[in-house]
Amino acid sequence: MNSMLTAVEQKLNPFPLYSTMRQTQPVYHDPQRGNWNVFRYDDVQRVLSEYTTFSSQFVRKRTLSLLPREPFAAAIISTDPPRHRQLRSLVTQAFTPRAVEALAPRITQIVQEHLDTVQPSGCMDVIHDLGYPLPVIVIAELLGVPSQDRARFKRWSDNAVQAANFGTNVDFKKFMSPEMMEMGKYFMGIIEKRRKAPGDDLISGLLDASVDGKHLSQIELLGFCVLLLVAGNETTTNLIGNAMLSLAEQPESWQELRARPELLPQAIEEALRYRSPVQAMFRIAAREVKLYDQTIPANAPVVAWIGSANHDESVFPEAETFDIERTANKHIAFGYGIHFCLGAPLARLEARIALGAMLERFQSFRLDSQVTLERQPSLVVYGLHSLPIEFSLAG
Repeated sequence: MNSMLTAVEQKLNPFPLYSTMRQTQPVYHDPQRGNWNVFRYDDVQRVLSEYTTFSSQFVRKRTLSLLPREPFAAAIISTDPPRHRQLRSLVTQAFTPRAVEALAPRITQIVQEHLDTVQPSGCMDVIHDLGYPLPVIVIAELLGVPSQDRARFKRWSDNAVQAANFGTNVDFKKFMSPEMMEMGKYFMGIIEKRRKAPGDDLISGLLDASVDGKHLSQIELLGFCVLLLVAGNETTTNLIGNAMLSLAEQPESWQELRARPELLPQAIEEALRYRSPVQAMFRIAAREVKLYDQTIPANAPVVAWIGSANHDESVFPEAETFDIERTANKHIAFGYGIHFCLGAPLARLEARIALGAMLERFQSFRLDSQVTLERQPSLVVYGLHSLPIEFSLAG
């Protein structure tokens, strides 16, 4: 099993392997990469929520002098309470359901414009023509980034995801790559511009915000920008792509959704469960802890396999079936506990509008038979490089 993680990283269908691990080695130590891996729903939920035992501060042993070069170390995703609670309170207002719903008209406009472009051809790449540009534009506008700079976002986001693959620790050498340094320098420039001339954007709001009378440090601001870029792009892109792939495999479900559009929110939740955009999250054991018959030592890296938990048969009947009418869907695709994804309402809204618009326009669609689908080479996220489809228009 030494190559287990490498195998998962490459598989378009990793779910049979997850099933084997749940049944035979639900808590597994990978000697090659040095990680402890957790596969069952209850254990994954515990690892994600029990922050006093499984810490998010995966760089806490590194010296503070290095932190200015490692924005993820100061980001909300890498903190525990009480600092996590303080940082989260600063951005909560920007992602309330009401604040997010106010973005619906602009999201609808972006979606319709991109579908107008591809409609005459009868074919499109779901990822490149819609799934990628939609969240890039939305997050760039939230951050106040000029439209001419959006092209860099995808490259930076992909590099950050690749750097976050799991070895014995997060690979900070990759975070120090020229692309990551370029991203950090760019956002530092934006932060300084907003400091001198505030605008109506999220960065200006964060600059003005304070916790216990103290403003965010420069590295904390940078951490927010990097996290919002990566999380804001990758989750939505892959949710839209994964949902369309799942529906392509079940053409009858597409027709059911066209006849009963009220099922779309349920279908989106099922896509989140069935092909979770985030497959795994990383933690550090804050103390020695026993799971099943395994003892995880203090300071050991732990991988919580969300993608496996969401296929756990003990929680989801017929877990390997994509069912758009599934109810009581207790998936943890957006995490669980204090680190539950702040951007979940935005990702759901973008997916609902994008899929809804395609359902209205496309009578049916099918995958381009000439293309072999390839998964992005990442342990962290599950998404496709591209998803070419051919569609027929609704009458």
